[in-house]
Amino acid sequence: MNAIAVSCITFVCISGGALLGMFLPGHHLSTDDKDVVRLGTGLIGTIAALVLGLLIASAKGSYDTQSTQVTQMTSNVVLLDNLLAQYGPETNDVRNLLRRGIVVLADRMWRENSSEVAKANPFEASAASDAFFAKLPQLSPQNDSQRSLQARAIQIATDIAQTRLLLFAQTNNSIPMPFLVVLIFWLTIIFGSFGLFAKPSATVFGSLFVFALSAAGAIYLVLELGQPFAGLMQISSAPLRNALTPLSP
Repeated sequence: MNAIAVSCITFVCISGGALLGMFLPGHHLSTDDKDVVRLGTGLIGTIAALVLGLLIASAKGSYDTQSTQVTQMTSNVVLLDNLLAQYGPETNDVRNLLRRGIVVLADRMWRENSSEVAKANPFEASAASDAFFAKLPQLSPQNDSQRSLQARAIQIATDIAQTRLLLFAQTNNSIPMPFLVVLIFWLTIIFGSFGLFAKPSATVFGSLFVFALSAAGAIYLVLELGQPFAGLMQISSAPLRNALTPLSP
């Protein structure tokens, strides 16, 4: 779901509702009729405000959670590499596989190198990751220290794999389309009522334009926060990509 496109559609619908309201005979309504319209609009406005507030809070919470998960995964990757380095030089091949797997993981999460990403199942591990998980248990520790390091490395590698699957499962955390259509409909009704009792003027047109732009901006904010690995507000991939430096030959 393209956040900019949906926000533009929202702006057009809301602005159209406001303009349509200006051309309806609202000035000729009786006082009782106006009260009914205002009460109904107030009810819808309250519902829409609550829904928008909850959506923004939920989207921000989800964004922060996934950002924290990426940070945690990055720190675990660095820790895993340090444990393998402490194990000894015989882990160089495993560490190289770890580096290759992280590059592929970042490409898939942030949808980069799309020609290769499109061919892969999001939940499917890369060839480098499969080889890494196959070779890690095959290390032959020679003392208690190496056995402890291997056990810790396996546990951390498992945690990284679980976080990866969790992040991919949360990738499409967007608003259901029927829900979004109803919300836009509510906003259109509200802005239609704004124009219903207003006399057309430059001030009114300018104010309604700014109000409609603000409401569309709220929708944009919700949609952008729901896609943390794409768009203008995406989580940076630099920390994960730069977490591991190349091994010395």
